[in-house]
Amino acid sequence: MSRLVLVRHGQSEWNLQNRFTGWVDVNLTSEGEAQAKKAGALMKAAGFAPKRAFVSMLTRAIRTLNLALADMGMSWIPVDKSWRLNERHYGALTGLDKAETKAKHGEEQVKVWRRSFDTPPPALDRDDERHPRFDPRYAGLADSDLPATESLATTLERVQPYWESEIAPHLKAGDDLLIAAHGNSLRAIVKLLFNVSPDTIVEVEIPTGNPLMIELDADLKPVSARYLDADRAQPLPALP
Repeated sequence: MSRLVLVRHGQSEWNLQNRFTGWVDVNLTSEGEAQAKKAGALMKAAGFAPKRAFVSMLTRAIRTLNLALADMGMSWIPVDKSWRLNERHYGALTGLDKAETKAKHGEEQVKVWRRSFDTPPPALDRDDERHPRFDPRYAGLADSDLPATESLATTLERVQPYWESEIAPHLKAGDDLLIAAHGNSLRAIVKLLFNVSPDTIVEVEIPTGNPLMIELDADLKPVSARYLDADRAQPLPALP
């Protein structure tokens, strides 16, 4: 039996401003910092002591992880960073105010872009300054790995190989692990673990800064799952 905790980053500056964030590297708000520290306290109180942590390449997730581990007294554990755990790329919607985008394109169209499983928003032009090829942290990646837009389906396509090659082997060895990432990259992992249908996974909400603890059997099937902050919990998929 191993335990996996998924933590969506604490509230970010663009969460607060209600903007599409995606791969833009915004920081945590003071509330987000408090959520990250509380996440650490909740994990410590639950007796959770991960052997390793995984995190995206984005500051809001990295700081959430660092603040949580510091509160747990576990800043020393190995941490692996990967762009494959980044948030879904919102393409040409990146940086736009969500309410203004609804007013411009219509609520139904924006809902399709945001909540459908396999319909991405309009893509960025390759020369758009928001394109990830201009960010030095991705300089070593092939052009084919750099998204100009993504749906949840294509986010899953980049998360799954990393899950299978880098994360799952540690869990199968019995290690407890912590992943600090984003709403959509964590939703992709939940879809894999719980065998959730495309229609169902788009309705799954993962709250900021609330650790989701999942107990897994030897085949990495969930046997239990719960949010450690019950007051901020969201409904979870049924156990497979």
